[in-house]
Amino acid sequence: MSCDQAESVIKKIIREIGQECAAQGQTVSETLVAFVVKAVVLDPRNDFSVDQILAKKEVQNLIQLCVTRLLDTTNPSLNTIKMQVYFDMNYANRAALQSVFPQTEMITFISLSKKNKEQQLKNLAMLVTGIRLYNKECRKGGSSIDDLPAILNEAIPSATRAVDESLNTCHKLAHQYTALLESVQEDQHRYTQLSSFKLKEVLFNVRQYEAFLCILLSDAITSAQEVEKMNVQFVVTMEQLKNTVQNKVSIDTKEVFPLFVALSNLWTSFQDQILLLNFLTDMTNNLQQFSEIQSQLFPEEVLTSLLEGVTVKSDEERIRETMGTRVNVSDFKNQEWLFPETTDNFDQLLIQYHGFCAHAIGVRGLTLPGNPAIGILKHKERCYVFSSKEAAYIFAQDPDKFIQLNIEKAKEHAELIQLLELRHQFEYLAPYAQANADKCLKPTTKCDSSTQTDTHILPPTIVTSYEWNEWELRRKAIKLANLRRKLTRAMQTDLSHMRRENSTQVYLPKDVSTQTKRDNSSNVPRPQIFLEGLQGGSSPTTHMVKVDLTRAVDET
Repeated sequence: MSCDQAESVIKKIIREIGQECAAQGQTVSETLVAFVVKAVVLDPRNDFSVDQILAKKEVQNLIQLCVTRLLDTTNPSLNTIKMQVYFDMNYANRAALQSVFPQTEMITFISLSKKNKEQQLKNLAMLVTGIRLYNKECRKGGSSIDDLPAILNEAIPSATRAVDESLNTCHKLAHQYTALLESVQEDQHRYTQLSSFKLKEVLFNVRQYEAFLCILLSDAITSAQEVEKMNVQFVVTMEQLKNTVQNKVSIDTKEVFPLFVALSNLWTSFQDQILLLNFLTDMTNNLQQFSEIQSQLFPEEVLTSLLEGVTVKSDEERIRETMGTRVNVSDFKNQEWLFPETTDNFDQLLIQYHGFCAHAIGVRGLTLPGNPAIGILKHKERCYVFSSKEAAYIFAQDPDKFIQLNIEKAKEHAELIQLLELRHQFEYLAPYAQANADKCLKPTTKCDSSTQTDTHILPPTIVTSYEWNEWELRRKAIKLANLRRKLTRAMQTDLSHMRRENSTQVYLPKDVSTQTKRDNSSNVPRPQIFLEGLQGGSSPTTHMVKVDLTRAVDET
């Protein structure tokens, strides 16, 4: 099956799933459907092969499994996937602090025929903005202009506090769910009691919500730092402008115009920061809906009763308990361990699995915080951390085995692919399994481009007078010999007497060339179809079987 045919099949499957869900009262986006299709195909329990073409019966089975999963509103995994799709589609596609025209379109914009007029209008608008801001500062106008620095100074702490409160709630729930899972794994009676609860799915949901909130909080903190710098620059620029304008009858425009433009640029930056702050607030509020299933499955009173007699440890407490332990490098011959005092930029290392313990994920299904102080294992140019020294020793004995266990765990719980940053582990999948899910998992930017290369860079070295034919050379030799015996005479006539010599100049024809697309072709496999049973058999009725032995395109 060609890529175009595979893509057509994928779109048909996604469309049928969307129609089936809509018929049952559930509206879903194509991106979400594509993500779920990928998750169902990856799950080994569904027994789909990513390397083979799906039969018609398997396609119908795939559609039914996806519809069932999309309509199961009680499953935290679906809410986690919805949260991931929403965050990627709304957060990653936003250009940070850019104006109406992004930088990539600015070159095209200024190359238009009206660029001079538009540039003048832009400069004029900036100057007017700067003048109005100066008049507002001097209480001579600009009363309708909002005090953006004051608004930001109040709004940023409020927004940061809201994100921080949600993040603290996430931390608390993650610690409680982790403690419950640990108690279940240690007590068979509790395992029987809580086996019907989707504890792992709820833990993964709250951990993903926690990760997204950390990103938003980091953006809010960065915004606060930038606003603080801009406030200082705005005050300094305004003071320079006051000192330049004050007590002067005439002012050189070269002195004040750049200051007016600087004020306008700073004010535009304040506006961008307000837009960013509104965006972060909306993202925080909208992400809340994807975590509401936690309170439905585990109301506060139910969670409190289940936690009776269970010790709940925070991530910080777990790290403090293991601060005194460290891996002994001499116990390993062919393993590379990294420590703070021996590694440059230790805090900047890219840790796998979002910083969670590499051993606990596949073996126990837990997202425990890793402690880099125990030692960071560098295996095949990737870094791994662990929640305890014992876990580090077990993992280091056979890293590839546990890495594969983590991949299998992600196949069972597709939300782990993004939570644990495992996209690179699934790049081998066939195109129909990836479908349009890669649009939300791994955004790509495409553009049309072309290049032209000169055919002949160096000047030609062909000697046009060269002859290889012996008879042609003889002919030229005879001609030269005859010329040697000839005389050249000249005379003047009445018509040509006292005439001057004339000359004309012509333009030589230009070298013109055209470039066409090169024709190409490829071999296709020769069809080989056999019919079995043409000679009949033991039964009175002839049964023929059509056998297609045509080789696949990629085998030719």
